[in-house]
Amino acid sequence: MIDWGLYCYNVIPSGQKNTGATYQRLLNKTFEPLFGKTVEVFVGDMIVKSIQDVEHDRDLRGTFEILQRYDMKLNPKKCAFAV
Repeated sequence: MIDWGLYCYNVIPSGQKNTGATYQRLLNKTFEPLFGKTVEVFVGDMIVKSIQDVEHDRDLRGTFEILQRYDMKLNPKKCAFAV
């Protein structure tokens, strides 16, 4: 028996028609402070960009802090740095 209440998914279920749009909206909202400045996100790809090398460490740190705050994980096998 299930109690009545509000239930939310912990992960996006696959096979849903609006999964991509929902995920993109989540990323847009999560990275809003950095969006268009140091971070670009499109569905499964995330780019951290900087004008100068010395700024890049700071920009990466800011991105990682947001990922950590929202308990989001990256797959290290799919990450590329200094490209």
